[in-house]
Amino acid sequence: MEELHRALENHCLAVSTVQGKGRSLFTSRDFYPGEVIISQEAYVCVPTHKRCDGCFATTNLSKCSRCQVVWYCGIPCQKSEWKLHRLECEALTRLDNLKRKSVTPSIRLMLKLYIRRKLQDEKIIPTTAMDNYKLVEALVAHMSDIKEEQLVLYAQMANLVHLILQWPEINIKEIAEIFSKFACNAHTICDSELRPLGTGLYPVVSIINHSCLPNSVLVFEGRVASVRALQHVPKGTEVLISYIETAGSTVTRQKALKEHKIGMLSLANSVKLVLKGQYEDVRENAILEGYRCKTETCDGFLLRTTDGKAFQCQECGLVRDKEEIKQIATEIKLLSEEASKPSSSDRVYPAVHPLLGLQYYTCGKLEWYLGDTEEAVRSLTKAVDILRITHGTNTPFVKELLMMLEEARAEALYKLSSKE
Repeated sequence: MEELHRALENHCLAVSTVQGKGRSLFTSRDFYPGEVIISQEAYVCVPTHKRCDGCFATTNLSKCSRCQVVWYCGIPCQKSEWKLHRLECEALTRLDNLKRKSVTPSIRLMLKLYIRRKLQDEKIIPTTAMDNYKLVEALVAHMSDIKEEQLVLYAQMANLVHLILQWPEINIKEIAEIFSKFACNAHTICDSELRPLGTGLYPVVSIINHSCLPNSVLVFEGRVASVRALQHVPKGTEVLISYIETAGSTVTRQKALKEHKIGMLSLANSVKLVLKGQYEDVRENAILEGYRCKTETCDGFLLRTTDGKAFQCQECGLVRDKEEIKQIATEIKLLSEEASKPSSSDRVYPAVHPLLGLQYYTCGKLEWYLGDTEEAVRSLTKAVDILRITHGTNTPFVKELLMMLEEARAEALYKLSSKE
């Protein structure tokens, strides 16, 4: 761990042990809103569903011709992953078709972990102070907190991994313990709009502890995890992120934190805990992409009809009138504004929170499409104020948002001058 301490010193950070919390990350200089405190590539990661193993893209995909399990979007990604996948591919091809279908992302994450360790031990791929297996060994497994049925599940998964790899130097008990570490420490990798893309293990980022009033936020740029300051973080302060949805009641948050010990919750997953009840349909149907159809059987997109009076799904043909879409925009905006206000209830977001920024972003898009340009400018401005801190001004998503805001402003000025 000496190498890690020295590497963190270069980032103006230090690891200390805090009673009752274990290892914790502290700053050794001031950090300011939007500044990256630390970023890390995944030690191992896998996409969920049908995505490129290299970049998590969903277009132009082709299966690995040999194992028929892994997908790539092109030769560059295939080459970048080849050292790892070569050994994984050999192991997977030994399985019959039925067992191959049992290889879930969690199983693949474990396979890649052991393969990466082997390649680093054999000096085929390099190790660094922030990229080595010792950091994985140092992670807490919380085995004593796990229920018996969960332990049985880990043992079954470990047995499958052992069967696939057929390496005598690893044992089932060791694999099961690492599955427990995954549950406590792995993160859901999300895109800029907090839609889940995959799962990754970031051993240094995992040192950071939870707070319901965090001073930092974890976001992803591709497969890189970045922790950004949400506020001024003075020298000597512990870096804290939220593991759970902070807008829930105290009871909800306590329950989620307890569950966190046996399964990591990401911001993308925690969206499902937000304000159950009257806004449930609005959130499910409109979150992040307010013009998506999102019926039970369709995931198409809504486009304005030629007469401008309604929106029609381009996949299933469902027509939603303009007033319905306008009501969705209004309710999302009310939700955003209420969530950011101090109140007697516990359901409050901090002033700077990525979900709050994304709700304003959704409102702005809907208002613009509905022709309410002035309101769109106000909503998009609020979105920019938040997301430039949580996501960074140089990310493609925020650059696109800034362009959208400028276009909306130009349109609003044109409408104003036309009236005059």
